[in-house]
Amino acid sequence: MEQKEQRQMTEEEKLRYYRDAYAREKRKGEALTAKLAAAQQKEEELSARLARIKGSIFWRLSKPLRMAVHRVRRVKERLGYYGSVKGVLRKLNAKKIERKARMQHGTASFPNAEEAARQGKETFSRNIRFSILMPLYNTPEKFLRQAIDSVRAQTYANWQLCMADGSDAQHADVGAICKEYAAEDPRILYRKLPKNEGISGNTNACLAMASGDYIALFDHDDVLHPSVLYEYMKAICDRGADYIYCDEATFKGNKTIDHMITLHFKPDFAPDNLRANNYICHFSAFDRNLIEGVSLFRSAFDGSQDHDAILRLTGRAKCIVHVPKLLYYWRSHAGSVAADINAKSYAIDAAKRAVAAHLREQGYEDFEILSTKAFETIFQIKYAIQGSPLVSIVIPNKDHREDLERCITSILEKSSYEHYEIIVAENNSTTEEIFAYYKKIQENPNIRVVKYEGDFNYSKINNFAVRSARGEYILLLNNDTAVITLDWIEEMLMYAQRKDVGAVGAKLYYGDRTIQHAGVVLGLGQHRTAGHSHYRVSSNNLGYMGRLCYAQNVMAVTGACLMMKKALFEELGGLDEEFAVSLNDVDLCVRAWKAGYVNVFTPFAELYHYESVSRGSDDHGEKAARYERESEAFRAKWKELLVKGDPYYNPNFSLDRSDFALKTE
Repeated sequence: MEQKEQRQMTEEEKLRYYRDAYAREKRKGEALTAKLAAAQQKEEELSARLARIKGSIFWRLSKPLRMAVHRVRRVKERLGYYGSVKGVLRKLNAKKIERKARMQHGTASFPNAEEAARQGKETFSRNIRFSILMPLYNTPEKFLRQAIDSVRAQTYANWQLCMADGSDAQHADVGAICKEYAAEDPRILYRKLPKNEGISGNTNACLAMASGDYIALFDHDDVLHPSVLYEYMKAICDRGADYIYCDEATFKGNKTIDHMITLHFKPDFAPDNLRANNYICHFSAFDRNLIEGVSLFRSAFDGSQDHDAILRLTGRAKCIVHVPKLLYYWRSHAGSVAADINAKSYAIDAAKRAVAAHLREQGYEDFEILSTKAFETIFQIKYAIQGSPLVSIVIPNKDHREDLERCITSILEKSSYEHYEIIVAENNSTTEEIFAYYKKIQENPNIRVVKYEGDFNYSKINNFAVRSARGEYILLLNNDTAVITLDWIEEMLMYAQRKDVGAVGAKLYYGDRTIQHAGVVLGLGQHRTAGHSHYRVSSNNLGYMGRLCYAQNVMAVTGACLMMKKALFEELGGLDEEFAVSLNDVDLCVRAWKAGYVNVFTPFAELYHYESVSRGSDDHGEKAARYERESEAFRAKWKELLVKGDPYYNPNFSLDRSDFALKTE
């Protein structure tokens, strides 16, 4: 009877609790409604006041002063991208290097008469004809002639230029110019369309004229490097390429190609980069078998038809080759996307739909595509988390109570993902306070401390701790880190869950909000082992071509915050214990890449990393000697790959700098 009364009392207490909770939430809702009404009234008052101000004589007279203030603010904001005075000086130096490097990539890079003749006479193992598709619409004469002349100047002669013209009656000169060229050169084909069918329809009309083995896509107002088809032939014959692209530059509309605005040096094929950003863009050429039975351009994606086509074609290709040379010049003029995406605002929506269609074709159903601050058509892709898998967060530690507490507290207080465990790998601590802290944190059933008693060896400690992990995923984490973004685990897990992904890394900052880690480049730095890109730039910086604003493929990520499937970690043999302190994380990532996985850096998982707090720096004494020994072992193990170069870091970039400065040799 007593037990029954006690049970009844508990139910009544629960009922009262939920009634009280409902009343509290109702009061909160009423308070928020009142605040919203007050805010709306305030907005109306401010809008009326602003309208009166803008209608005043003073507002009109003060316009020059306001513009000057805005300019100062913009300059201040841009300077803030570089983090410090040193950052600004580094950027100015990089710009100086770039100005010098530009001279190597314009007309100065064109073959002289002797080299052009040599290229023209070279015999290849295959006899490939390129069909260059160039849709036309009201093309200015100067631009059209420069485009056609750049095709005729190709050192590799087995090509045809297919032009389908959708120009209106007021631009009949377009057809007259094309017929003039066609009369001189039988490789040039021209067709006037009954009506303009848009860029997709016009391009597909070009394709109907094509008889080549490989198809190449060319805009009607751009310029080709004379050696581009020659270089593509080498990629086909030497490497079996069925899809090829190159580096490119934009140049001022009414100037020569030597008046370059932006030089875009690209990585080798990177599927995550391509989904987030159409970095391939120009100049694509591909085996026509890749479009057998499918459309080349789909009119539903006009404005982003090239991104749609590239995603589909690279998805079917067996050998995608990037020629790391600047061989395409993209004219920037009023109304072109190169000048301003807002000139074709429908391209933004088309790009999102193109990526969505690709993701669905790849088997992804639940995802979100968001524009980023870098550019409207540079995307953050949020994949849905499948289930609620346990993530084991492994944190090696020796003493450093304050650092460890800051790290664990940030995880507990800021992580929106709840299904995780924390494993602290204790290694030879001596202070009483750390053991008192261990006792305290283990009151939480999701936190365990495991003891590794050997000498310090980062790889051995982590491997030991992972063996006791219960999670399907492991997250290696340094004790000198602190969480910033609430969904940091989700942002990493969404990639780690994919079958094709090896390691996933986060964006890490020093305490001053300059970047400590944004992906690792193989061969970067004075030791020619590995280094961090965008090192020490401000958190506000967009990165090279917006690369700090989207998830991308990299050769490696730092073990200071690295997620991987536990099964894959074990399959790869864990961290190589020969690398006791340094480069073990890079080595793990390279082995994952060699096994056929891609590694991903995401800027949407952000943490602080107070680097080297735990063990000091490696720049002098025995630590420096140890680092050099491990560097030598790394260079020996990955010699062939280091010679070849990091596929995600263009060889035109200097290995002496982390800011994507160009070589000037």
